[in-house]
Amino acid sequence: MNVNFFVTCIGDALKSSMARNTVLLLEQLGCNVHFPEKQSCCGQPAINSGYIKSAIPGMKSMIAALEENDDPIISPAGSCMNAIRHYPDYLAEEPEWALRAQRVADRMKDLTSFIVHTLGVTDVGARLPGTAVYHPSCSLFRKLGVREEPITLLNHVKGLQLLPFKAEETCCGFGGTFSVKMAEISGEMVKEKVSHMTEITPDYLIGADVSCLLNIGGRLQREGHKIKVMHIAEVLMSR
Repeated sequence: MNVNFFVTCIGDALKSSMARNTVLLLEQLGCNVHFPEKQSCCGQPAINSGYIKSAIPGMKSMIAALEENDDPIISPAGSCMNAIRHYPDYLAEEPEWALRAQRVADRMKDLTSFIVHTLGVTDVGARLPGTAVYHPSCSLFRKLGVREEPITLLNHVKGLQLLPFKAEETCCGFGGTFSVKMAEISGEMVKEKVSHMTEITPDYLIGADVSCLLNIGGRLQREGHKIKVMHIAEVLMSR
């Protein structure tokens, strides 16, 4: 199957291992991965700050970049994917662009949902001995409705035991610009999140949104915890 890879800004600049492993994983599962070279930021920081009109030129550039073909667009980040899926709303006053935006949005697929539902795979052959907690990001499970797919894939990783922890579905406090504008509140939220996770001392913290992992991982590091932080694509490529 031919697919497009939407790397995201964080994947490109801060978490290249996630991007690399996503591509390797898709190739391992039989996909031909195309990288639209003109892709750029989805505009989420500006959108979240209320600068919708200022973000529209960037949205249009992204739409054009992702129109190179009609194949699925795979995203390893729920927050960025959610931003693109709302392009039609922001471009409602320009019907032609709104239609183009909708066509692109309809092709967006979360990595885990694509593997489980489109490819029909639940066991990718991964192996990672140890215990782990999984953080369900707000964008992925609240906005996109992706709840069971990551868990299904992780439950098939040989040697890995997922542990439940208190208030699993509580926000970590990142929220894009929220963590900047409301730093004190955000700091307390991630502090509480980490306290729940460390009560059970897992070997790994796993998530499917890099932004949340950076936020929680930063707190873990500041508190001196030795929990390894991994994006789910990295876990699924472990052997």
